[in-house]
Amino acid sequence: MSFKENLVRARSHLVLIAAILVSFAAVVAIERNSPAVSSAAAAPSIPITRSADAPALPEPRPLTADERAAARIAWRYFATNTQAATGLVNSVDGFPSSTMWDTASYLLALISAERLGVIGTDEFDRRTSAALDALARIPLFNGQLPNKSYDTRTLDMVDYTNKKAEGGIGWSAIDIGRLAVPFNILAWRYPRFTDALDKVTRRWSLPALARDGELIGASRAADKVVLQQEGRLGYEQYAARTLLLTGVDCAPAATWSPHLGFVDIYDVTIPTDTRDPARYGAQNYVLSEPYMLQGLEFGLDGTTREFAWRLLKVQRARYGATGQLTAVTEDHLDRPPYFAYNTVYSAGKSWATVTDTGADASALRSVSTKAAFAWHALFRDDYTARLVAYVRTANEPDKGWYAGVYEKSGQPNAALNANTNAVILESLAYIERGPLLRN
Repeated sequence: MSFKENLVRARSHLVLIAAILVSFAAVVAIERNSPAVSSAAAAPSIPITRSADAPALPEPRPLTADERAAARIAWRYFATNTQAATGLVNSVDGFPSSTMWDTASYLLALISAERLGVIGTDEFDRRTSAALDALARIPLFNGQLPNKSYDTRTLDMVDYTNKKAEGGIGWSAIDIGRLAVPFNILAWRYPRFTDALDKVTRRWSLPALARDGELIGASRAADKVVLQQEGRLGYEQYAARTLLLTGVDCAPAATWSPHLGFVDIYDVTIPTDTRDPARYGAQNYVLSEPYMLQGLEFGLDGTTREFAWRLLKVQRARYGATGQLTAVTEDHLDRPPYFAYNTVYSAGKSWATVTDTGADASALRSVSTKAAFAWHALFRDDYTARLVAYVRTANEPDKGWYAGVYEKSGQPNAALNANTNAVILESLAYIERGPLLRN
């Protein structure tokens, strides 16, 4: 459909679309002009040094037969984990719960599957309408914003164990920021859903997601609502960029200063967050996830492109030094503690694998399936091709892709989850069409 036809069909929503375009322009300006540093301490007045060996980004191309088969396997996760009563999808195979992050993953998987021809327009429309209808009906935390987790069967607010939580447990600005990505794609590329999107978001107090330019999350403690800054380097900028598209006043959070530092690992200078977990509470993981997602969804440019290249380069350097293929990011696990952050750097340690509280889980470090596919989509070199080949059998064809392969044992991390399979679909759609928000 042409640009003009889209505008004609969406003419009753021109104000919304204009706001999106203005906000997107602001995001691009922030990305291109964001200051960075090249020393170990935060010094935003020093411009970043671009890597001379950074490759040109690959052009879109048709998928191979193997890649099309991979897309069909990824879609099987969503086909087998959709709750008929609500239209939402389980975050983890057979576990009837979902966060806003994973609900966003489902919508992005839907968009990617439709663009790849894995599903038809009728199924896409039916599923998207059902999911948006559910989101328009969910109870809101404190009457303001989506709770951190919901029962996908009933839409009840729950805690992370899927136990019903009267009044909810809080909201996550980062998760809601991810949800803004498919919302903006739907509003611009699929304007037939703008009325449904309006029914969802008109109930939300979006300004509550930011304060003084910082992203703000909420939690419940002793029957009180506690507000706190949310987000660390990479995740913070990713979520802020998407929330800017919805008009949330969080431009400072989308910049890379003032908490940007650097550390050298294998002679690669990687970006880090200077906020110490011991002082500020939140962990400061450096891993693939937010850089991969910014590339797949927004496209890599400016600082994001440089940082993504360094993150891939240092993982390749670890392989060169140790012989261990490396693709680290956050992932579900098929055993306790069931979720871990496989990092390049965290809390002063290189290659730390930790829980959300910072506890050591290094025995469960894995080669991430979604990271393998995403890095290959973005850079497509010999190393990323080797990563994809390594995880090629980490799947059940009728159920989806596993989260990864454990480094220590070489056995699959057989956790089946929405985020892994969504990122794989996004990666394959990127190979064929380019960034989701641009094409």
